[in-house]
Amino acid sequence: MYNIKFFLKIAFTLLAFYWSSFTYAQEVVTADHVQIRWLAPSSFARESTEKIGLYFIVESGWHVYWRNPGDSGAAPQFVIEEVGASAGPIEWPFPTRIKIEHLTNLGYEGNVAYLFDLTPKPGREQVLLSVDIEWLVCKIECIPGFGSMTLARPVGGQSEWSPEDLKIRNYFAQRVPSSEESSPWRLGNLAAQGNKRIRLFIESVELDKPAEVFPVDGKVFSAAKPVLQRDDKSLIYVFARLPDSTLPKTASFVLSDGNRAWQLNQVPFSSPLSEAQWRPLWLIILTAFAGGVLLNLMPCVFPVLSIKLLGLIGEGGNTGTRLREGMLYASGVIFTFTLLGLILLILRAGGASIGWGFQLQSPAVVMSLIVLFWVMAMSFHGVFEFGNHLVKVAGLSRGGTFGTGALAVFVAAPCTGPFMGVALGSATVLPPIEAILIFICMGLGLAAPFVILCASPPLLDRLPSPGPWMDKLRQLLAFPLYATVIWLLWIFGRMEGEEGWLLGTSMVLLVTVALWMIRNYTGFVRAISWGLLLLSLPAGFLILERNEQQTISASIGWQKYDPTLLKQAQKEKRSVFIDYTAAWCVTCQVNKRRVLDKETVLQLFKDNNVLLLRADWTRDDPQITESLAALGRNSIPVYAWYPGGAKDPEILPQILQEYMIADLFDGRNTSNKE
Repeated sequence: MYNIKFFLKIAFTLLAFYWSSFTYAQEVVTADHVQIRWLAPSSFARESTEKIGLYFIVESGWHVYWRNPGDSGAAPQFVIEEVGASAGPIEWPFPTRIKIEHLTNLGYEGNVAYLFDLTPKPGREQVLLSVDIEWLVCKIECIPGFGSMTLARPVGGQSEWSPEDLKIRNYFAQRVPSSEESSPWRLGNLAAQGNKRIRLFIESVELDKPAEVFPVDGKVFSAAKPVLQRDDKSLIYVFARLPDSTLPKTASFVLSDGNRAWQLNQVPFSSPLSEAQWRPLWLIILTAFAGGVLLNLMPCVFPVLSIKLLGLIGEGGNTGTRLREGMLYASGVIFTFTLLGLILLILRAGGASIGWGFQLQSPAVVMSLIVLFWVMAMSFHGVFEFGNHLVKVAGLSRGGTFGTGALAVFVAAPCTGPFMGVALGSATVLPPIEAILIFICMGLGLAAPFVILCASPPLLDRLPSPGPWMDKLRQLLAFPLYATVIWLLWIFGRMEGEEGWLLGTSMVLLVTVALWMIRNYTGFVRAISWGLLLLSLPAGFLILERNEQQTISASIGWQKYDPTLLKQAQKEKRSVFIDYTAAWCVTCQVNKRRVLDKETVLQLFKDNNVLLLRADWTRDDPQITESLAALGRNSIPVYAWYPGGAKDPEILPQILQEYMIADLFDGRNTSNKE
């Protein structure tokens, strides 16, 4: 019996010696471009949790990956088995974005420690660990690695660390994301924008500096750096959505200030309650209403409003009759605003790349408006007399009041004025009911001045009484209609090139001849004239369909918008200014003439080596539409300023002043400021 006990004692001693030698030999793994070793104390404290880790020492120029590796690569895998202890999950320090060609990876350039908690079990004198590891280390090429490591440590009164390992452990422990309760950014919500983009809304509580945001889910969100937009203390991050991805109910993100990080878990996709956390709905509605009111001051609205005002003077009648006219006009405005908004939301939800003002991106629509306003102007001059039919179309009687409101919106809405850009951008991310409410409020704002006039007896009493003078006024009001025709012909020429002017003026001539023949002939000739009139527009549309889209040249000093030029300039740390414009945008044209195309401003850009890009949206351009969407806008004008090397732009006001451009360059040349 004694011999058996002695033999077992010798056997256990040899086994312990062998195990200790084996584990020591396996505490370090060396492979291509990376060495892995333990970050652990020489002994553990009883029943006390200690944070330990696996330390990857990576060769310069190479990198390993985060839990979401990004566009390529693979996160390391760890299979841990413990004896005499309990191990927690792997904790991942926040990553950095690593650009490889056109791809973006999330990982670590240089050394990194993957940490986890370890707690010795009660009564145990030793903890034993084994871990199987798979990893990928990359530069341009990638090399997979496999290895196994073991760790054996005694359990005593307190843990004992080497100062160097403890310093490394503490550094990476600080970079492990904390809970969202301690985050300087408040939990927001997510909103899908079509099939290509997703927006994350968060609110800054303590820090003015925006967070670096990393999506935990690599199956839905692109790893590329999101576009950042600001709204007071609210931060809006626009992520590219991966093709054919299915949206989850929630998603998680890691936010970092560069030194520490926090994890926001289960951020929900948009709901009415969470939208109010980042931007109050009442403020968006007020902005939409103000934008609609200011739209009455746009030049493109004046011809339609002047027609209706003339009809109101000639209508006579009591206050009730005129109030009914005002309400009919408002109904036409609100209905058309809502209809255009609904079409916009439906098409964008289906993945179409369109924006506000899409109706004037169609040459056929522009041609129709040219003919309509031309005929109205000729009628005002008495060239054609068709009883009350054309008069009703022009809104000179109750029968045409609703149509006048619709026409006002159709022509005027693309002339985006102050406040409208923010409201329209919000409408693309809000729930459908709230988005439609924004369009309704824009219509209310546009209709409000005319309704107030109709509902106010003191204001109505100031209107002159009907009389012969009205014929001269009607003829006078024909000239703004002619001006509108010229403006629309210019837009048409920008769309179709040199042939546009020829086709547009030829169509006007053809319609004029047909109407003249209808007025002066009867019988067969009149029937032929009606046929010519009815076939002229469809024939013009067929010609337009056969024409290829014309390339719109940029002005002197400006280059046509190209995302590759923007990326190249950012890489070179060169400043970039982008002008999102269109021929049908009156505000855009005014800003060009008064500011952007002035010699002094162009010289200022040149002196500061600024790349000038002009994104002309006169005709539908999906690339420009997507670029606007990334900025949170779907209307123009938009002016994006990228200081040298900046990835995120500053959005300038829609009404530009020369001093605003000067102020971009560290306050230089501010003498132009008035």
